[in-house]
Amino acid sequence: MNIQLPLSHAGLELRGICRRFGAVTALDDISLAVAPGEVVCLVGQSGCGKSSLLRVIAGIDPPDAGRVLLDGREIAGPDGHVEPEARNIGFMFQDYALFPHLNVIDNILFGLRRLDRDARRQRCDEIVGRLGLEHLAQRFPHMLSGGEQQRVALARALVPQPRILLMDEPFSNLDRGLRDGIRLETIALLRDLGTTVIMVTHDPEEALSTGDRVVLMRAGRIVQAGSGRDLYDRPSNAYVAEFFCTFNKLPASCRDGFAQTPLGRFQAPGFADGQPATVYIRPQSLRLSPEDDGIDCTVVDCALMGEIEQIKLHVSALPEPLRIRSTERRSLSVGDKTRLLVPQEGVFVF
Repeated sequence: MNIQLPLSHAGLELRGICRRFGAVTALDDISLAVAPGEVVCLVGQSGCGKSSLLRVIAGIDPPDAGRVLLDGREIAGPDGHVEPEARNIGFMFQDYALFPHLNVIDNILFGLRRLDRDARRQRCDEIVGRLGLEHLAQRFPHMLSGGEQQRVALARALVPQPRILLMDEPFSNLDRGLRDGIRLETIALLRDLGTTVIMVTHDPEEALSTGDRVVLMRAGRIVQAGSGRDLYDRPSNAYVAEFFCTFNKLPASCRDGFAQTPLGRFQAPGFADGQPATVYIRPQSLRLSPEDDGIDCTVVDCALMGEIEQIKLHVSALPEPLRIRSTERRSLSVGDKTRLLVPQEGVFVF
């Protein structure tokens, strides 16, 4: 899939990038354009090529084919290779990669070795103040919490004022409660600085909530790219749909532009009569009917999952129970009879 912006608006362009490791193709004809100041999230299962793509952009690994352009200038490809330190691209690693023998200030200063002493100190003081690290200045990495280490690593990556910041799973080592808050603060800071960000994550929720654009990868290729709403509300295939949400899945046969199922028929444009299909229904789209209409069903399980409650329902025409997820608390028990409504929203046919 080629995702392009006009050259004049694309700070970074990847054109037909391939990367191989022996018989394994890690990146297979990747084309992508990233605008200045844009936050792009690369998401996908382990081994899909996300981190390999970051390494090619950073210059750590050369592409086996294709070109990388920064502001229209080739930095990797047939015409030459610009070394990582000359690209003005920052890289924040998953494990932060802080030097254990250096304190916080010296870790941050490490990225400014080419500047004179006064310029280095001024840059360092600015970023330390911006990230509120003054009280940690003389501490060593082993004396810091996970969140503090993350902020120091961010400061070290930002102090050279990179045009692009690459982030490889930057929040995955943090506890869940801490991770959400630090992610919001970090992305807000990067947006305020106007930094172009390409962030790798395996967390669908993190990708959807963080990126201006989400790029879903699979087996070295881009499956779909767009806003989080595009991928969630308009998945291009079953893989995209299931990556971002669990579904109830029903076998169906198509006729007259509709998929026929025991729960009713659903629009299936483009499917030929008699063509088999699968209907995907989001658990949060299903509703229990307060009236006498709907499909007869029996409660087979109820589970409180914090903010939501999950109910499993047996419908006589289906071999597997259906799952409903809702923030509404229902006074239901196993064995209760109820009725089910299936709206068209949140239903996909593949």
